[in-house]
Amino acid sequence: MKKELKNKFPGCIVMKADSADIQGIPDLLILYKDKWASLEVKKNKKASHRPNQDYYVDKMEDMSFSRFIYPENKEDVLNDLEQTFKS
Repeated sequence: MKKELKNKFPGCIVMKADSADIQGIPDLLILYKDKWASLEVKKNKKASHRPNQDYYVDKMEDMSFSRFIYPENKEDVLNDLEQTFKS
């Protein structure tokens, strides 16, 4: 996912968050130009959510852009992210 994001958004910085620091914080932080986003990566749509993941994805969505991403929604999420980064 990190490599795909770097290819889709040249020059972006993708950082892996440390869930030991803040339990439930999304897996990836993407910094691109003057915008940022976070993604919680799941193996599939039915994968379980750990404690606090929904809270942090919702909170960070209110701040900027945050989503759960998995193979079944990957294209839609990346398209939404592209629109956010363009605005």
